[in-house]
Amino acid sequence: MLVRRGICALLAAEPDIEVVGEAGTLAELADVTERQQPDVVVIDALLFPQNGGEALQQLQTNRPAPRVLVLTHAAASERILAAIKAGAAGFLLKNCEPGELTSAVRAVQHGDAWLHPAIARQVLDELAHPAHSQASGDALTEREMDVLRLLAHGYSNRQIAYQLTICEGTVRVHVSNILSKLHIANRTQAALYALREGLASVEDR
Repeated sequence: MLVRRGICALLAAEPDIEVVGEAGTLAELADVTERQQPDVVVIDALLFPQNGGEALQQLQTNRPAPRVLVLTHAAASERILAAIKAGAAGFLLKNCEPGELTSAVRAVQHGDAWLHPAIARQVLDELAHPAHSQASGDALTEREMDVLRLLAHGYSNRQIAYQLTICEGTVRVHVSNILSKLHIANRTQAALYALREGLASVEDR
């Protein structure tokens, strides 16, 4: 509870962030999110894989569903993978700097993925010898590959548009096509796919 209160106090001190509630159990989480309809939920990875999937399923029933930022230790790779499969939007180390937490909250609130390089390395270690990627479907176009690489480096849609000299709406279309073709749920899974397949490198970020 002490750590949770500290996180709430840190976020509440930011002028553009409003803390609408906190929860210590799944029942409390369901109640708070239903009543307050937050844009972002910060959740502890210790819920994964035991009941974190249930927590995310509950959150996804909200309309609109909140974006979920998971706080984790780099060593908890099985929990990270469970959270990714359940659709979490961002992953942050518990020993991060305060500014990184607030930046991550803002990023996922704006629809971007947030993946700490150390966490990415841990996930890649876990996936070091997979069968060929389960993602399958139509081949990505050259432009979609460009977007995927930048997405894997943590770029927002606006930043990708600037880098590729295209409009932000076009980037959104490309991202949607990428998710559809690879049969994956969100930008974070797309980033992990690009890293795993060697299309982008953690060290390039």
